[in-house]
Amino acid sequence: MTELLPWLLLLPFAGSAVAALLPTARRNLGTAWSLAVALAVAVPIAALYPQVSAGGVVTQRVSWLPTLGLDILVRLDGFAWMFAMLVTAMGLLVIVYARYYLSPEDPAARFHSLLLGFMGAMLGIVVSGNLLQLVVFWELTSVFSFLLIGYWYHRKDARRGARMAFTITAAGGLALLGGVLVLGHVAESYELDVVLAAGDRVRADPLYALALALILAGALTKSAQFPFHFWLPHAMAAPTPVSAYLHSATMVKAGVFLLARLWPVLSGTELWFWTVGGAGLATLLLGAYVAMFQNDLKGLLAYSTISHLGLITLLLGLNTPVAAVAAVFHMLNHATFKASLFMSVGIIDHETGSRDMRRLDGLYRSMPITGTLAIVACAAMAGVPLLNGFLSKEMFFAETVYLQSHPWIEMMLPLAATVAGVFAVVYSLRFGHDVFFGPPARDLPRAPHEPVHWMRVPVELLVLACVVVGTLPGWSIGPLLATAARPVVGGTLPEYSLAVWHGFNAPLVMSLVALTVGLVVYLRFADRFKQRRGRTAPLLLGLDGKQAFETALAAATQGARHGLRWLGTRRLQAQLLCMLVFASAVGLGSALVVPLEWGTRERVPLSAEFALLWAVGAICAIGAARLATFHRLVALTLLGVVGLVLCITFAWFSAPDLALTQLAVEVVTIVLFLLGLRWLPLQAADDPRTRARARWRRGRDFVLAAGIGAGLAALSYAMLTRQAPLSIAPFFLEHALPLGGGTNVVNVLLVDFRAFDTLGEITVLGIVGLTVFALLRRFRPPREVIHRPAQQNVVHEDDNSDLARPDEAAEHAYLEVPGVLVRLLLPVAALFAVHLFMRGHNEPGGGFVAGLVLAIAFIAQYMVGGTRWVEDRLSLQPSRWIALGLLAALATGAGALAFRHPFLTTHTAHVTLPMIGEVHLPSAAFFDLGVFSVVVGTTLLLLTAVAHQSLRARRRPLRTSDEEEI
Repeated sequence: MTELLPWLLLLPFAGSAVAALLPTARRNLGTAWSLAVALAVAVPIAALYPQVSAGGVVTQRVSWLPTLGLDILVRLDGFAWMFAMLVTAMGLLVIVYARYYLSPEDPAARFHSLLLGFMGAMLGIVVSGNLLQLVVFWELTSVFSFLLIGYWYHRKDARRGARMAFTITAAGGLALLGGVLVLGHVAESYELDVVLAAGDRVRADPLYALALALILAGALTKSAQFPFHFWLPHAMAAPTPVSAYLHSATMVKAGVFLLARLWPVLSGTELWFWTVGGAGLATLLLGAYVAMFQNDLKGLLAYSTISHLGLITLLLGLNTPVAAVAAVFHMLNHATFKASLFMSVGIIDHETGSRDMRRLDGLYRSMPITGTLAIVACAAMAGVPLLNGFLSKEMFFAETVYLQSHPWIEMMLPLAATVAGVFAVVYSLRFGHDVFFGPPARDLPRAPHEPVHWMRVPVELLVLACVVVGTLPGWSIGPLLATAARPVVGGTLPEYSLAVWHGFNAPLVMSLVALTVGLVVYLRFADRFKQRRGRTAPLLLGLDGKQAFETALAAATQGARHGLRWLGTRRLQAQLLCMLVFASAVGLGSALVVPLEWGTRERVPLSAEFALLWAVGAICAIGAARLATFHRLVALTLLGVVGLVLCITFAWFSAPDLALTQLAVEVVTIVLFLLGLRWLPLQAADDPRTRARARWRRGRDFVLAAGIGAGLAALSYAMLTRQAPLSIAPFFLEHALPLGGGTNVVNVLLVDFRAFDTLGEITVLGIVGLTVFALLRRFRPPREVIHRPAQQNVVHEDDNSDLARPDEAAEHAYLEVPGVLVRLLLPVAALFAVHLFMRGHNEPGGGFVAGLVLAIAFIAQYMVGGTRWVEDRLSLQPSRWIALGLLAALATGAGALAFRHPFLTTHTAHVTLPMIGEVHLPSAAFFDLGVFSVVVGTTLLLLTAVAHQSLRARRRPLRTSDEEEI
C-alpha cells in the first residue's frame, strides 16, 4: 500500500485530464468518473489509518536530485491523514451535490476537471514531505481556485473575485517560497522530518524572524486572515459547490494547516505569539462583527468562515499544546458544519432563486427537512451544547481563561473570546430564524420546495456528524483527534478532555453568556440587521478591502502606462540601443570595481591562417554593417560569411558539434532574414536629411558595437587564460562512456547528465514557436513593405483564410527547374538527418542538428514549391511535431521512473538488426528523438508563419518617414 502513495497523488490530476475530455452534455458520466477517482484515492488512504494511528509515519521517496537533497517525498502522518481524508471525503460529497446543483447549461466536464485538479493540488500540500514540493502544490491550489471561482466567467463579479483571490494568494505563495528557502537553509534540509526536528536551532537562528514573516505571509493570505481577509467574500461568486469545498473545508484551511504543520518548529516564541495570535484575534472579531450585518447568505457564511479561521489561528498562536489540539479539533468541526451550511444555502438559492435574507421568510413551511438541517448546523456554528461546535469552542474558551501571559492579556483575551461568541450567536440566529421563520415570502423568483433527495444527502451526512461528535465525542472523534494532533504538538499529547460535561466552570459560563447575550442582541436589533443596506458594517469608517485592492491595482496599472509612455518606444533599434548601453555601463562599472587581469595559463601560438580567417570575418562584419541600409542582400551575404567564419572557428578549436549546429543555424537564420527583408521599405535615396541621419546612426552603432565587442573579447580572454579551480570537465570526460553509454561528451551531456535542463529548453522552444505563430496569425504587415513585380505576388482578394496563398501559376512559373532539383534533395537531406541522429551519441551529430537539417529540407520545399504544393503533398503539421516531441521526452523520463530509476536516467543496449548489424541503442535516443521532433516543428512553424505573412502584404507607395521605423 505504501508504494501506491505517489500514484495516489497523481491520480486526481490524471482524472482531471480525462474529465476535461468527457462530453459536456452527459453530466452523469462526469459525476460517475469524478466519484470513481475520488473513491480510488480515499479508500487506500483510509486503509492506512492503522499505520498512522499509533504515531507512525508512512513515507515513499522518488529519487529526483539526491545530490542536492531534493527528492519527491510523499509523507503521511496522522495530521496529514486527517486532512487527506477531509479533502477526499468532502470532495465526494461535493461531487454528489454538484450533480443536482449545476444546471444543464453549465459545462459539467470543465467543473469536474477543475475540481479533481484542485483535489490533487490540495492533496499534494498535505502529503508533501519536502517543503519545496509543498510550495509547488500550494501555487497549484491558487491556479485551480482561480479557475473554479471564475467558473461562471460570463459574470463580471466572478471574474473580479477570481482575479482578486489569485492575486492575493499567489503573492502570498511567492513570499512562502522565500520563507521556505530561508527555513531550509537554517535547518540544512528541505525535508519535513529534518525541519520538524530542528525547532530549537531554527528559533535560535538570526534568520528566524525573516523566515517567520515570509511563511506567515503565505499562510495568512491563503486563510484570509487580517489584513488579507477581504478576498474571501468576493470569491463567493463561485458556484455553491465550489464554495462548500474550497472556502469551508479545503483551500482556506491550507493556511492554518501550514501553521499547524510547522507549529513544532516556529512556535514557542514571543514573536510567534504576538504575530500569529494578534492576526487571529483581529480576524476573529472583525469577521464575526461584519457577518452580523450581511444580508446575502453566502456573504454571511464567508465572513463567519473568516472569523472561525481567525479562531483557529489564534489557538495556534497561544503557544500551548492544548490550544494546538483545540485548533485541530475546530478544523474538523468547522469543515462539517460550514460545508453543510454552504450546501443548504445552495439548496435555498436553487429552489427559491434568491439568497437575499430580506426576501427570504418562512421557508420552514415549504422546506421543513432542509430547514431542520440548516438550523442544526447553525446551532453547531453558534456553539450550542450537544453539537460539535460547542466542544471545540469550549476548549477555546478554556485556553483563553487559563493562559499565562501579561496581566492585561489574561483579562482581555477571555473578554474578546466571549464577544466573538456573542457575534457568532447573532449571525447564526439571523441565518436560522430570519430565513425559516416568519410570514411566508411572496415575491420569490421560484416557489420554494424541497430539493431532490440526493441533493440533500451530503447535508444530512454532515449534520449527522455534527450531532454524533457533539453527543459522543470520546467514541466518535477521540481516536481520530489524538492521531491528528499528536504530530502537531511534537509527538506527546497533552492532557485534555472531550467530555460533554466538565462541571460548572469559567468556560461554561462564557458559553452561557455568549448564548444569552447573543439572543438578546438579536431580538433587540433583528429588524435593524435586516433593513440595513450599507456595503460595510457600522463603526468600520467605511473601510472596504475590495475598494482598496482595486484602487491599488488601478494605480499600478496607470503607473505602468505612464512609465511605458515615458520610457517605451515601438522602434526596435531604440530598444536595442537602450539595452546595450545599459549592459555596457554595468559591465564597465564592474570592471572598474574588479579590474580584469590576465591569467597564467600557457598561451597557444597565434596561427597566421587563423588570424587571416578572423580578418576576413571582421571585414565582412564591417561591410555588412556598412551596406545594411543600401544593399541589404549584399549585407546579408557578408553576414553569412561571418557565420561561416564562426563555424570554422568552432571546428578549429575541436568543437565539431558546435560547428555543425552553427552551420545549420546559419542556414535557418539566412532564410529568416530573407523573409524579413521583404517587410522592409525601400530607401529614399534623394532625401539628404534621411541619409545624414542614417550615417550618424551607423556611426553611433559602430562605436557601440566596437566597444562592446572589445569588452567581451577582453573578458573572454581573461577567463580563458585563467586556471579553472574546480573544473567539471574531467568528470564528464571520464564518465560519459561508462555512465552515459556514449563517447560524444556533448551529446551525452545534453541527453543524459543535463537532460532535465534540455527538457526545459525544448519546452520553452515549443512555447516560443506556438506563441510566435499565434501572434503572427493576427499580425498584418504594412502594405508598402513588399517591393517586387506585381505579377509575382498576385493574391486572391476574396481569400479570407488565415493563410492566403499566391496565384499558383505565378508562384511556380519561374521555379520549375530549381523545384525539381530541391525535391530530389529532400530524401537525401532526410537520410543525412537520420545519419546525424543515429551517430550523435558517439560522434558529432544528435537530435538538435538533425532536426535543423530536416527542417531546412522542408523549408526548401516551401521556397520552391509554395505552401499549396507542400501542404497538398506532405501534410506537415508543425504543432503536432512539437507535441509528439515533448511527449516522447516525457515518456523517456517516465520510463526511467517506472523501472525505479531517477527521472531521465539513461540505459544502453546493443541490438543486432538484420542486414544492418549491431546497433548502439541508448534509451537517451528516445529523448533525443523528442528533441529532434520539437526542433523540426518549431523551425517549420516559425519560418512558415513568417513566410505566410510576407504573402499577405500588398504594395503601396513608399513614405519617406518609413526609414525612421527601421
